[in-house]
Amino acid sequence: MGYGNAANVYKKNQIQTASPKQLVILLYEGAIKNIRLAELAQEQNDVQKVNQHLIKAQDIISELLNSLNHQDGENAIASELSILYDYLLNELLQANLKKDINKMSSARNILNELLEAWTSI
Repeated sequence: MGYGNAANVYKKNQIQTASPKQLVILLYEGAIKNIRLAELAQEQNDVQKVNQHLIKAQDIISELLNSLNHQDGENAIASELSILYDYLLNELLQANLKKDINKMSSARNILNELLEAWTSI
């Protein structure tokens, strides 16, 4: 088994055995990683990779948005997160259209704050 395949198997097992909290953390980490990769690609003027990584980050944030539970007693938190995720999706869309590294950085910073909050729970 090659290293890449072993890493994929490990990641798959990590996801399948993760608690809901751990899944949210993994999603935040994935979005942050992809935005950072987009920033690096932007610095190298690799428009295709910028697009690829920002779309991955948007997909992850969309998954976070779709996973919100508005039915439980935490409606206020779900509503606030929904607004924030919509904002992040728009920022990343604009960052991708304009190749705006400042918007990428801003979105990444917000996600880093959310990640810190979730890891402290």
